[in-house]
Amino acid sequence: MKRWTGFLMIIILLTACERDISIVPTASAPKLVVDAEIENNRPPFILLSRSLNFFSSIDSAELANSFVHNATVSIQEGNTVYPMKEFELRGANGNRIFYYSNDPLYPQQLFGQQGRKYKLTITVDGKLYTSETEIPLLTKTMDSLWWKKAPNNEDTTKVVLMGRVTDPPGLGNYIRYFTSVNNQPFLPGGNSVFDDNIIDGKTYEIQIDKGVNRNEEIEFEEYGFFKRGDTATVKLCNITKPTYDFWRTWEFNFQSIGNPFSSPGKVIGNISNGALGAFCGYAAQYRSLIIPK
Repeated sequence: MKRWTGFLMIIILLTACERDISIVPTASAPKLVVDAEIENNRPPFILLSRSLNFFSSIDSAELANSFVHNATVSIQEGNTVYPMKEFELRGANGNRIFYYSNDPLYPQQLFGQQGRKYKLTITVDGKLYTSETEIPLLTKTMDSLWWKKAPNNEDTTKVVLMGRVTDPPGLGNYIRYFTSVNNQPFLPGGNSVFDDNIIDGKTYEIQIDKGVNRNEEIEFEEYGFFKRGDTATVKLCNITKPTYDFWRTWEFNFQSIGNPFSSPGKVIGNISNGALGAFCGYAAQYRSLIIPK
């Protein structure tokens, strides 16, 4: 009897210690979000938007209203400052994207060059934001592409894309890759950035997963595969460590969404004055392969 009395007392004490906790998230002020890049032989591309609250409902109108208009944007390379102009791009589905790039009325146009450094300056609502990036030299390259039948898969139309990559001697060679299928837009891989801590100075073969559109639900049965008849193009980019750190931490946080066992992480951007995002430089190499039907 005493044993049962002690057990009941423990239950009562534990129950008495319970307390309902109500967490009401506070609405934070919107921050400037910068998605800017410059690639060798291409003009800069800069998307400016405002951050949205985590618990807010998001639709096409909300996204359209998040774009930042009438900002003063420029990029300096060496002693020359190139003004940027705002443009509108309309998609086939009616969605609109606003971005900044070379001003066609300016006598000089900016195109990325390997080994050059660039400084981005943005003024919005009287606030100044800056960032710097570099297009490194293209030292880590793809030697060849080929395809193989998808292993352990009954669908004979699926194939995997393989590549041979050469890493130069010396640590600190970072890459990001994208793929395009049949001249569609380039999409980054599910894990798109890599360092050379393990493969320094080696030539190695690796499976290249098909890039993913993170705005759509990923079909894991189809993830990574190409199809017979596809024309696959791989864009392999040499990047700097700040660009690597941004996308490494961004992808880790993206993959952790909805996972109760994941640890919280911080996305490491390179924009000043508390803005979110990054200004990235890409030294890109392109290789294509026609996969026979």
